[in-house]
Amino acid sequence: MADPQSSAAPSAYPKLPADAPPSGVIHIRHRHTERFTVVGNHLAQHAELSAAAIGIAVYIQSLPDGVSVTAKALALHFSEGETTIRRALNELERAGYIARPRIRLGSGRFATRTLSYDKPGCVPQSKPKPKQRPKPAPAQVQQPASAPAAPPAPSEPRAQPQPSAPPEPPQPPTNPTGPAADLLARLRLADPRLLLSTGDVQRLAPAVDTWLSRAATPAQITRTLTANLPPEPVPIHHPARFLEYRLRHLLPPSLPAEDSRPPGPAPLVTCDGCERAFRSHDPEASCGDCREAAAA
Repeated sequence: MADPQSSAAPSAYPKLPADAPPSGVIHIRHRHTERFTVVGNHLAQHAELSAAAIGIAVYIQSLPDGVSVTAKALALHFSEGETTIRRALNELERAGYIARPRIRLGSGRFATRTLSYDKPGCVPQSKPKPKQRPKPAPAQVQQPASAPAAPPAPSEPRAQPQPSAPPEPPQPPTNPTGPAADLLARLRLADPRLLLSTGDVQRLAPAVDTWLSRAATPAQITRTLTANLPPEPVPIHHPARFLEYRLRHLLPPSLPAEDSRPPGPAPLVTCDGCERAFRSHDPEASCGDCREAAAA
């Protein structure tokens, strides 16, 4: 007895060509005229991205500009949880299909903007400017034939323009020197995230000189600037601003003025009452016995 499902199955599928392969996928094509998205095979057949990452990337490329694509917003659309979606977004960011830079909103606030790339490394295309139609030339009035004009007088030869000298190549910035510059340049040895450019070192060196003028040692300054940093996986996006804030708000006070008296033991002086010798910084002071007798 034949299986009813097997007998009804061929009528449910379209008629295949005679040269169709016996196994594997067979594409049934349809030409879309609206509501479709073009996806490159570099994404659809990516060898290192997960299926969730490829599906989320195709979904993001099909959305118009301005739609929220945060992990929470995508979790409302897909059946996967936020953890899976966050892992897929991290894969797409490492592969170059999305970028999530932080932009400043003012008043100390920041926001994350998501940029979607159809292909890693592509640049936004500018809209072509509309071509301007050439203006019609004014109709020329035919002048009556006249006597041939006299040949123009020979003019003086024009001076040939002198070739301009080639522009000088830009000079690299000079390497700052001094104790403050050396201290700032060595901060990257304490933590690689504190790598500063030459311009940042030149700008922060006066603040370090102020610390040195207040009797702060280089070891104390380095310990203050590198203490309590964020954990290693967390990046420091603006190390120059981070160090500038600490140099300004953690500046130590100046040391008090030293005692005007010379260091060391007090000199020997003679008591005027008993001619006894004792040590005192006051040359007119009396010994302890004489002071007690005078007080009694």
